[in-house]
Amino acid sequence: MTFAATVLTLYPEMFPGPLRLSLAGRALEEQRWSIDTVQIRDFATDKHRTVDDTPAGGGAGMVLKADVIGAALDHAITMQPRAPVLAMTPRGRPITQERIRQISAGPGVTILCGRFEGFDERIFDAFPQVEEVSLADIVLSGGEPAALAILDACIRLLPGVMGAPSSGTEESFEDGLLEYPQFTRPQEWEGRTIPEVLRSGDHAKIAAWRKQRSEDDTRLRRPDLWDRHCDDRDRPASGARRKD
Repeated sequence: MTFAATVLTLYPEMFPGPLRLSLAGRALEEQRWSIDTVQIRDFATDKHRTVDDTPAGGGAGMVLKADVIGAALDHAITMQPRAPVLAMTPRGRPITQERIRQISAGPGVTILCGRFEGFDERIFDAFPQVEEVSLADIVLSGGEPAALAILDACIRLLPGVMGAPSSGTEESFEDGLLEYPQFTRPQEWEGRTIPEVLRSGDHAKIAAWRKQRSEDDTRLRRPDLWDRHCDDRDRPASGARRKD
């Protein structure tokens, strides 16, 4: 089954862009995934093909119009009725590797790219199935770069895209932690050597070292992830929280 991506955008020429290269590009040639773009401007009804207007209540910038976006979404959902629909917006919930894995296991995804000051909020009332998603706590000029990143994250998890099956599981965020540090030859570089345990050949010791470094680095670098990991680890099988 081919993973089908549909992107609603004012700049369809940005796709597939960098996804034409490397692993994603090879997978595209092998038809493991496909991409269609929907030009939002095609759904404007006036002679100027207007897609935005001034914000109600005043303020800077322009807002994407509900009638135009609504018509574009209706069309895209008809194209892929079973695919989840993501709207890229800084107001959205930061996407997680867990959600990426869920999406990559499905038939595809539809991504709506925001621009200007964002969407008329009535869009999300009219289409409650749309997930408001952000890439991180940053603001971009539009949703297209974030959409490319999300598609790349999904594509690399598709069967046959990565060489080793473990490549998609032994990495950051898959178990709620950052990945352990990696090393390769030469054994010594500028007076710095590969940790001895990684040269020992003792797989049990190597696994223990990697687990410990993963936990230590997560606790120091991403205390938010560490707190969440500890909370999940301490949660009993029933799902109820234990009392301190």
